[in-house]
Amino acid sequence: QVQLVESGGGLVQPGGSLRLSCAASGRIFRFNEMAWYRQAPGKQRELVARMKPGDSTNYADSVKGRFTISSDNANNMVYLQMNSLKAEDTAVYYCNAEVLLSIDLSTWHGWGQGTQVTVSS
Repeated sequence: QVQLVESGGGLVQPGGSLRLSCAASGRIFRFNEMAWYRQAPGKQRELVARMKPGDSTNYADSVKGRFTISSDNANNMVYLQMNSLKAEDTAVYYCNAEVLLSIDLSTWHGWGQGTQVTVSS
């Protein structure tokens, strides 16, 4: 009923920037919560940033001051601006969202397929 598709990943040098995008499509009434997670090889998936529209925004300590989560609710888009990238930011980044469905206002919660971010010189 809802699909999340990430884009914007790639190879970047340390200190560089990338902007990840997550396009949500389907029977969306509104977002309850949007988030970005990441998973590095051999590690567990971890929360990077989370936001609730009109409410709080949370960041992992490791990305505070460097990453910014934002949304374009009119177009069902979620973004992650990543600045001052470090080698340890290398991971597959996943979009995660909880939405209210327009068809019956039930809750849907799901993941995108992920986009690879590699920080290397």
